[in-house]
Amino acid sequence: MRTVAPGPGEQPDERGLLGTALADTVRHTGASAGVVYLLDEATRTLRLAVLCGLPEEVAWPWHRIPLTSAVPISDAVRENRLVWVGSQEDMVRTYPRVAASLPYRFALAATPLPGRSRPWGGLVLLWPAAHPERASRRERGHIAAEARRIAHVLELSPDPPRAPEQPRRVPLTQPHAYADRSPQAAADYAERLPEGTLALDLEGRITFVNAVAAALLGSTADRLLGTRPWHSLPWLDQPAVEDSYRTAVISREPVEFTALHPPDRPLRFQLYPDASGISVRITPGSAAARPHAAPDSPGPTPDRPRPALNDRRQIPTDPPDLPAVPPDLPTDDRPVSVGPVSVGSESVGFQPVGTTSGASRTAHSGRLYQLLHLASALTETVAVSDVVELVAGQVLPAFGADGLVLSAAEAGRLKITGWHGYDQRTIERLDGLPLGTDVTPAGRVLATGIPSFFADVEEMSRDFPQAPVLSGKRAWAFLPLLISGRPVGCCILSYDRPHTFTADERAVLTSLAGLVAQALDRARLYDAAQGVALGLQESLLPRSLPAVPGLTMAARYLPASHGMDVGGDFYDVIRLDDTTVAAVIGDVQGHNVAAAALMGQARTAVRATAGAPPDRVLAHTNRVLTGLGADLLVSCLYARIDLARGRAELASAGHPPPLLHRPGEEGLVVELDPAPLLGIDTGADYPVTDLALPTGSTLALYTDGLVEVPGTDPDRTAAHLAEHLAHRRDEDVERLIDRLIRRAWPNGGHTDDTALLLLRTTGRGSGSRPGHDPPGPRDPRTP
Repeated sequence: MRTVAPGPGEQPDERGLLGTALADTVRHTGASAGVVYLLDEATRTLRLAVLCGLPEEVAWPWHRIPLTSAVPISDAVRENRLVWVGSQEDMVRTYPRVAASLPYRFALAATPLPGRSRPWGGLVLLWPAAHPERASRRERGHIAAEARRIAHVLELSPDPPRAPEQPRRVPLTQPHAYADRSPQAAADYAERLPEGTLALDLEGRITFVNAVAAALLGSTADRLLGTRPWHSLPWLDQPAVEDSYRTAVISREPVEFTALHPPDRPLRFQLYPDASGISVRITPGSAAARPHAAPDSPGPTPDRPRPALNDRRQIPTDPPDLPAVPPDLPTDDRPVSVGPVSVGSESVGFQPVGTTSGASRTAHSGRLYQLLHLASALTETVAVSDVVELVAGQVLPAFGADGLVLSAAEAGRLKITGWHGYDQRTIERLDGLPLGTDVTPAGRVLATGIPSFFADVEEMSRDFPQAPVLSGKRAWAFLPLLISGRPVGCCILSYDRPHTFTADERAVLTSLAGLVAQALDRARLYDAAQGVALGLQESLLPRSLPAVPGLTMAARYLPASHGMDVGGDFYDVIRLDDTTVAAVIGDVQGHNVAAAALMGQARTAVRATAGAPPDRVLAHTNRVLTGLGADLLVSCLYARIDLARGRAELASAGHPPPLLHRPGEEGLVVELDPAPLLGIDTGADYPVTDLALPTGSTLALYTDGLVEVPGTDPDRTAAHLAEHLAHRRDEDVERLIDRLIRRAWPNGGHTDDTALLLLRTTGRGSGSRPGHDPPGPRDPRTP
């Protein structure tokens, strides 16, 4: 567990404005916690910048979130909408990955931070479990207004906002009326109570403990202050204890449980959370509450089970009468003063929130949910780049590592598929090492299947003297990636400083290696299939656009963001004579090899009669496709452009209408007479629409993937793109076509294949360069 950097809201300069705005938003909306993410345009990820009301341990697995992830904040930013999850049941149904790693009762809202030209990031707000499951229209409006206020703070920043390496935490509570008074009165009050009391901060550290609580726990205030109970008291080192704390913090509901203090004394713990921390009552439990006999030592044995807890439950509104304090408990020790540490051997203790005593580590429950989170995230990875991004963005921060090398076994060698925290020269020296190499421990771990951990350079140098010199790191974890004994690759986590790997870390990393192996193997198969599919798609599309005097052209094909099958979108430009060209665009139903084959046949059929009028071209193509007996349908738009006359004739077979801008006019969506898709009725007619196309006109043909954006109306999207076409009338077609795509999909993540063909009449004497090739298929995951 890392120490959280001071929050911007705790600093007097402008860096504190974002933290202050977040804390104000949490208070104004009645939320219990809030998080601000900033969008990293270069990597298309959301990075945790500021949080309040939550432990960093809970938020850390969500430190970096790819914009394509199926989580509320990604959906909110990507689709530019407010996402509301009103209950745990809603979370399980809508976002099972989030529910697996946060199995608590709470309500959540995620909304983008809207900027003038792009979203700055996103805002996440959490409410206690008692919040109504549905957000009212007024509450939704209030949330959106607060998001705009935070975005305005970012707009006014003199420097582009960037997320820090570690998120900043800001306080949520306002100072109490007695904040300036001596804490002695409060300490004396707690000491006079006939029960144990202690306080935890939001990170789970003990900040206050009275003498009765210390005695019940069998320890002293000096040993407890600044520690987490499950760390300083071995008999509380159980996942259920920390999970009760996490439940109280996230759900903001009172929680109680009973644990057995060795050898056989049950203790009842009642947790009361709020925005500043958790107050804990500790009282002797009844014999009926004993789930099991407890051991004398912290470790379980075959005949002595680990101390157990009864079922966690919500505390009733009216708690029962307090049990009497055992007569052997000290009740006469009183502190003479109160400060950062206790005065007196076993009396009251107090420690300011935010200070830490002793080493900090992630507890069992945190590791468990962290592993669940990473496992569910790995199941969503598709390509090798996704696996590398996830391991670098979430595994490294979770374990405090500084470097990553992910290698895949290929042709007897370890081929590096991704890395982080290394320079290019180091990667070049490590790339391509034999599977049985003795230069690094990678060969040994793959041969034995046993991970190797090296806490410092001395440990590494004893068996592999070259490795420290090659990498320049100071500690390493070499994890074999095996599937049924077959080596898939090797994952190396490294540190810039010596690092001792705890048994807990070794266990989690070893388990994680198996998940990474499966994800990497699956991703390599996807990349191979995707490469074949895209190669096939590219071979079926024109390799170049013809040079036509008086006409400039640009074309793009973008495959869907996910899916390894080839698509059926196609386009073509056919030069009929010196002043006449035919432009065609179409979309075959489906995303598979059959769709690709039918797309090739449709394109060939169009070319066979390209010189004929548009209605005859589509009728001929329709008869060919119907005769093939294909089960797939095809939409198609054919345009015959006569540059000498400045006219265009168009016919459509169920295809989206084109966009048009003519000089001196507004951009518009061309109205075409409707006609059925190709492949349905051999006798179908395809009406022709005649258009004026004077010099300087721009015509855009596209497939439905361009305008069918989730959460928007396709007709409205097309109209907006037509307006944009007019506003950018003087822009080069190559830049304009990319701008249109970004306008329709500002955050990427195309859900369907998209083809776009842009044609602009320029008059005689100018045109596309001979042999000019439009950019081929490009990875849709890159911006």
